[in-house]
Amino acid sequence: MIIQGPVAVVQLLETPFLTLVNYASLVTTNAARHRLVAGKQKNLLEFGLRRAQGPDGGISASRYSYMGGFDATSNVAAGRLFGIPIRGTHSHAFVSSFLGLDEIIDKALSSSDGTNRCEDFVSLVQNWLSRIQDASSLRGTFGETNQSELAAFTSYALAFPNSFLALVDTYDVMRSGVPNFCAVALALNDMGYKAGGIRLDSGDLAYLSIETRKFFYAIEKEFGVVGFGLTNITASNDLNEETIDALNKQGHEVDSFGIGTYLVTCYAQAALGCVFKLVEINKQPRIKLSEDVTKVSIPCKKRCYRLYGKEGYPLVDIMTGQDEPSPKVGERILCRHPFIESKRAHVVPQHVEELLKCYWPGNSSTQREDLTSINENRSRCMRDLDRMRPDHLRKLNPTPYKVSVSTQLYDFIHFLWLNEAPVGELQ
Repeated sequence: MIIQGPVAVVQLLETPFLTLVNYASLVTTNAARHRLVAGKQKNLLEFGLRRAQGPDGGISASRYSYMGGFDATSNVAAGRLFGIPIRGTHSHAFVSSFLGLDEIIDKALSSSDGTNRCEDFVSLVQNWLSRIQDASSLRGTFGETNQSELAAFTSYALAFPNSFLALVDTYDVMRSGVPNFCAVALALNDMGYKAGGIRLDSGDLAYLSIETRKFFYAIEKEFGVVGFGLTNITASNDLNEETIDALNKQGHEVDSFGIGTYLVTCYAQAALGCVFKLVEINKQPRIKLSEDVTKVSIPCKKRCYRLYGKEGYPLVDIMTGQDEPSPKVGERILCRHPFIESKRAHVVPQHVEELLKCYWPGNSSTQREDLTSINENRSRCMRDLDRMRPDHLRKLNPTPYKVSVSTQLYDFIHFLWLNEAPVGELQ
C-alpha cells in the first residue's frame, strides 16, 4: 500500500492505517486457512462474538472472516451492517428452560404455502415421536426421550419453521436429542417445511456425526421422506485447523463447522507485524537500516506486479522502481531477492498483473478505482487462493511464496544502503 502526501499528515495516518490493516489481514488469513483445511464443500460459520476482543473486535472479526471464506455469522449486528448471511441455533439454556410440552401455549402452525393450518402442532410432533419409537428399523436405539427438550425444539420450530436448527447435546445426543429433532423435523415436513439440521457441541464429533447420519438415513428409508438422510449436521466446540484436519483424517459426516474462539482471537498467532515506513520525500529515496536485515526498508516509490507461469499459477511477485518499464509477457526478466545476492531467478511470464491500483487520488488527475463490496472482496480472496500452487498452501512445510525486486531496484537498494550506513573505524 502506498500513501502519498504532506509528511505530517501521512505520519498521523500511520497508526490508523496499521490498526485497520493488521487485524483485518490477520483474521482474513486465519479464516482462509480454516477454509483450506475444511475444503470447499463444507459450510463455515463464524461463532466468535462471545470470545472476541470486545464488541468492536467481534464486529470486525465477523466481517473479515466472511472475506476470508466463511459462509455466514451468528453475529446479527454484523449481518445487518455488512449484509453477511446469518446462521445460528438456540442455546443450551433455551432447551433447559422448558419443563414440558404443556408450557407451549400457541400450538398452531400454518403450512409453508399457506393453504392449510395445523391447530395442534404439538400433537403432530408427539405422533411422529411415537412412530419413530415404534419403527422396526430403529427399535432398541433409544427409549423415552427428554420431554422438556422436545418442548424446546417444538417451540423453536413454531417460531422459526423455515430455519429450524436444533442443538441436540443438552441431555443425550443419540438417546434424546436426535430422535426429538427427527420428530419435530418430520412434523415440519408434513407442513411443507424443511428442517435446517442439528448442531453437535460436545462429545466425539466424528462418531456422533456418523451415528446421526445413519439415524437420518434410517428415518428416510422407514418413512419414505426423500432427502432426509442428507439433513445438515453442524459441529462446533472449540474447533480449529488442527481439530478439523483430525476429523477429516478420522472420517466424519459433518456438513458445517461453527468456529469461534480460535478464529476471532487468532489463537495460533495473536498479532500481525505490518509496518509503515517512509521510502521517499521530495522525490528523494529514503531507507531505514537495521542490524536485523528483515527490518531494512526498501526505498523509493515502487510498482508491484504478479508474474504467472504457463500453468496459470503465480510464480513470483516483483517490485520495480516507479519509472522502470513494466514486465512484458514472454520477455525474460531477472527477479532478485532484495538482500541476498545469490537468490535470483530468470522468469518468463505468461501473464502479468499489476497489483497496485489508485483508490484515493486526492487532488491529482489519476483515475480512481471504485471501492469493491464485501462480496467482491470475498470472491477475489477465494479466486486468488485457488490460483496458488498447492505446495504454497499445504499445512506442513509450505513452499514460501517469493517476493522479489528488479535488478535496477536491487542495485539502487544496495547503493543507498552503502551510502547511508556509517563506516566504522578501527584503531
